Amino acid sequence: MEEQSPAGTKIQRLIAALSDPSIDIRHQAVQELGNLGIPSVEPLIHALEEAIDNDHRWYAALALSYVGAPAVDSLISAMRDHPGHEFRKFAAAALGTIGIPAIEPLIDAMASNDRELRGFLSSALCRIGKPAVIPLTRRLDDADDIIRSCATLTLWQMGETGLPSMVNKMQEEK
Repeated sequence: MEEQSPAGTKIQRLIAALSDPSIDIRHQAVQELGNLGIPSVEPLIHALEEAIDNDHRWYAALALSYVGAPAVDSLISAMRDHPGHEFRKFAAAALGTIGIPAIEPLIDAMASNDRELRGFLSSALCRIGKPAVIPLTRRLDDADDIIRSCATLTLWQMGETGLPSMVNKMQEEK
């Protein structure tokens, strides 16, 4: 059996604390996992994949959102590889909470043939909201048909946040 490093042992202990009955202990674990940054990303993704209920998924996703930008590419990659609906839903929520650093990677990942994945990526962008509007609007002219379509649909889903930008872009083209 391979022995874990002290950091790995600490991460596993903190991940176990995400299911502690005490909300204060869970919140402390989320904060500490977020502060650990990159080393906690893969173990947290694994915890999110293996979670037995939405409470466990929620706290793992929250900790990933606290890690921030360093978690973005790994989360998107895991969403491609893991087709589980609940996993993708919570991973998308984490990406949406991460916000601005996730915008361009989310849009780029929409070039997938996986419709459900594209829907979750769009959901993350909608959660980010206004900061995603200009990057999405720029992608209305993307060379990739799927990205163009996804950018349009995502702006549409954003309603009052995204529609004016899309309409302005269409008027400029006339």
